[in-house]
Amino acid sequence: MQDVFYRPDQVGQKDLLHAVDNIKPDRTAEDLLFQVLVDWGVDLTLPIRRETVQGKKVFFVDENALVACFDAGVTEELVKDLAGREPLRVVFRDNGFVSDAVKINVEQVFRQLSPSTDVRSI
Repeated sequence: MQDVFYRPDQVGQKDLLHAVDNIKPDRTAEDLLFQVLVDWGVDLTLPIRRETVQGKKVFFVDENALVACFDAGVTEELVKDLAGREPLRVVFRDNGFVSDAVKINVEQVFRQLSPSTDVRSI
């Protein structure tokens, strides 16, 4: 993650666009996945499978213990596809959604299709 700690008096309106992406530009999807695994206390020795789902790179840790997609352009169709797999946890990149509407609807989609899934974004 980028160092995005600022005091309110240090940030002006012109600086806000620089804070949109809180992930360092040189981080790969694998870097983000392992950060999530460590942060959530998931065993790093669990099997990880990478699959292309609707054109996006999706990681499956221990089958459906954790599903992660850090690609840009996440659509509602992809969200519904992943929710249909009923993972224990799912994580997306915060600014990876195709629109704000999709980002807002993610929790509702999972609530309907997979109510026990813990949904997060980084």
